[in-house]
Amino acid sequence: LIAADIVAVTAYRREVSWPHLVRLFPWAAAGVVIGYLIMGRIDSLTTQRLIGVILVALVGLQWWRSRSGAVAKPAEETHPHPLLSGLTGVSAGITTMIANAAGPIMIIYLLAMRLPKMIFMGTSAWFFFAVNLFKVPFSYSLGLINLGSLSVSLLLIPFSVAGAITGRLLIKHIDQKLFELLAMVLTLLAGLRLLLF
Repeated sequence: LIAADIVAVTAYRREVSWPHLVRLFPWAAAGVVIGYLIMGRIDSLTTQRLIGVILVALVGLQWWRSRSGAVAKPAEETHPHPLLSGLTGVSAGITTMIANAAGPIMIIYLLAMRLPKMIFMGTSAWFFFAVNLFKVPFSYSLGLINLGSLSVSLLLIPFSVAGAITGRLLIKHIDQKLFELLAMVLTLLAGLRLLLF
């Protein structure tokens, strides 16, 4: 993941909303710590289903907001309520620590902020690069990073890097509305998968 993050932040180095990241990072760090403390103390299936419910609910809320006209102003004018940034950051931190499932949560948050697709991708890339680096000592402490996991990671690095590069090339050919629709549909599918399988 970190190898793909490095490619992503290099590719989107000029396309990022730092104000959003500054709001989210402290809360996400707190969420990682909470996830570390509760890791192994809650049933994995229960955790999976809970995350699935949250994702489906967030997709429903975002769909309702887009239909009702209750949408954010353009990205550079958007100042989300501190509670929204806090809840998103903590939720993303917890879910990435215990299940590596924070991507859909960030998708919904960034869609709600109405970020243009390239800034959306860059902001997401920088967020996960920082959070994944922050997670390393916690993951090591839990035994999630070891010689066995590193050997698997080395095999997967070429695929994750290829995915990051391909994504950058493809996104240029997708218009903003289709991009937002795809993000919503994929998030819904991720939530349903966690709920049902």
